[in-house]
Amino acid sequence: MTRLTCAAGRLADGSSALARRLAARTAASVARARRDDLTGWRAALGCWLRILLLAFGLYLLWRLVRAVPALLWLLTAGWTAAAWRASRPVAEEPVDATAEATAEQRGERAPGGDVRAATLEWIWQQIGDRQGVHLRDLLAHARAHGMFEALEVAEFRAHLERWSIPVRARVRVRGKGVTVGIHRSDLTALVTASPEPSPEEVPKPELHVA
Repeated sequence: MTRLTCAAGRLADGSSALARRLAARTAASVARARRDDLTGWRAALGCWLRILLLAFGLYLLWRLVRAVPALLWLLTAGWTAAAWRASRPVAEEPVDATAEATAEQRGERAPGGDVRAATLEWIWQQIGDRQGVHLRDLLAHARAHGMFEALEVAEFRAHLERWSIPVRARVRVRGKGVTVGIHRSDLTALVTASPEPSPEEVPKPELHVA
């Protein structure tokens, strides 16, 4: 494989990751505008307002590019640079000692089993007595402990799904609105019914358990 082919592949992967990241951020921003204290169409007014503002912003950008075509070169360069950065591989970091100790106490120190078990326990801790947890809150907790600092929600979701941890596009969490997250019922079903994937099939994630 030539350097040019490698560079083209990296740009393609980065563009795909960047597009997913922007889509996830946009969806999360729109979902946060929903009012939990209202019902029916009134609760969704904020969402529709943000969608209209987004559409108006895209229209203004289109008009600006039509008026100044040279601006398209600047936008293309910016997108290329962002896609190149987005395609950088995420360095793996060792699992926190607390996660290993917790898994060892439960007798789950088999290769590939301790990390996933610790990941599930960490998610359970973040759910607490609520019906689910948002991925953005999981990421915030991980970053507070020095983990996943280079990941966005879309990439974090891909990590979890490769470990067969179900993620929903819409999860309502008390006091936090509706956005992408993990629902309590899905996690319960996973723990009681789903077998763990083998370490050969699933890449090792990088998670802290506080």
